[in-house]
Amino acid sequence: MFRIKRIYEPSAETDGFRVLVDRIWPRGMTKEAAAIDLWLKEVAPSTDLRKWFGHEASRWAAFKDRYRAELETPEPAAALETLHRVETEHEVVTILFGARDETRNQAVALLEILNE
Repeated sequence: MFRIKRIYEPSAETDGFRVLVDRIWPRGMTKEAAAIDLWLKEVAPSTDLRKWFGHEASRWAAFKDRYRAELETPEPAAALETLHRVETEHEVVTILFGARDETRNQAVALLEILNE
């Protein structure tokens, strides 16, 4: 089972296996506080896509479409397969993100894709 959580929230045992899906390390976060098991930056949106999106609500639908297309390219597709493999090895996998917007970010889009 996949869950999502903002990395700035305290880690918990119920998080299970914790995977950071940001391309850039979250500001002000120490590795100890992050308590991640895996940093899978290859599954994150490209820098160009992330900058284009800029967390503008009007671009959310287009961002999801473009992100989905990126995830079909070789390196991101392999990272996506890694996430599926991790899910088979762990009861709970928490996908961590650093964005302030908790409803429109790559983790939300990624969770939709993983649950299809």
